[in-house]
Amino acid sequence: MPVPANLPPSRQRGRRARPAGSVPQPTDGANSSQPDYRVEALAKGLRVLSVFSERHPARRITDIAAEASLPLPTTYRIVMTLASEGYLEHLPSGEYRPGVRVLTLGTAALRSLDLVELATPGLQQLASDLGETVNLAVLTGDQVLYLVRLRNSDLVTANIRVGSRLPAVHTSIGKLLLAHLDDADLKKCITPGSFSDTAGPNARTSLDELRPELATIRAQGWAMQDEELAYGLRSVAAPVRGGSGAVIAGANLALRSRDWPVQRIVRELSPKLLETCAEISALLGYRA
Repeated sequence: MPVPANLPPSRQRGRRARPAGSVPQPTDGANSSQPDYRVEALAKGLRVLSVFSERHPARRITDIAAEASLPLPTTYRIVMTLASEGYLEHLPSGEYRPGVRVLTLGTAALRSLDLVELATPGLQQLASDLGETVNLAVLTGDQVLYLVRLRNSDLVTANIRVGSRLPAVHTSIGKLLLAHLDDADLKKCITPGSFSDTAGPNARTSLDELRPELATIRAQGWAMQDEELAYGLRSVAAPVRGGSGAVIAGANLALRSRDWPVQRIVRELSPKLLETCAEISALLGYRA
C-alpha cells in the first residue's frame, strides 16, 4: 500500500501495509491508546452528553460549556448538531435535555445490565403465577424509567413499555424509591412541577402531602398506589437491593382496582412480590 504523500516523515517511517479491508489493531506499549484513530469532534460531543444526569436533567448552553470545559462557540455548534439529530431536545425554558434517541440508546444498554438479566426470570415467573402485570423500574430524576414490563392483556392503562417514564410521585415504584432518598436528595429531586395535573383521583399534590406516606413506606418495606396514576388502577411495589444493601430499583404488580381491593392486595400479593424481590436482590449480591 503506498504511503500518502501528505504524511509527515515521522509517520512514514516504519509504516507497514495492511491487507485491503482489514481493521487496524491496537498495539502494545506507548502507542496502545491509538491516538491516530481518535475523532476529536465525536469525543467533544460525548462530553456534552455526559454533563446531563439525574440531578441535572436539563442545562443551558453556558452551563454545558462550563461543565464540559469547552469554548462556548464550540459547545453551541455541538449542541445544535445533537439537537438536529434528536439526541438533545430544546425546552421552552431555553435549556436542553437528552432527547428520544439518547433514551433509545440508554434502553438498549439497560437491557444488557445484570439487573435486567438477573431480575427477568423471577419477574416472569411471578407474572405467570399471578396472571397480572409486572414491572421493574428505576428512579431517574423525578420520574421512574421502566426496564421490564410483562403486561397482562386485560389491564387497561396508558401505553407503557420498556423505556417509558412516569411521574415518580404517582407510582408505587416511584414512591418506594423516593422513600429511600435522604431528605436533601428528596428536596432536589421533587419540585412542584413533579406533580401532574392529569393524574388519578387520589394523587398527592405536594411533597408535604407525600412525606408521611414515604415514612410509612420506609417502615413497612413496600408501597401502594391507589388510583393515583390513573382511575381504576392500583399497584403494589417492593424494593430490589444491590450488593451494598441500597435500594437500586423497584418491582410492582399493576392491577385493576375493581378486581383487587387494597386489603386483598396487601394480604395476598405483597408477600409474593416481596419474596420475588428478595430473591432478585440475593442474585445481585445482597445478603440480608
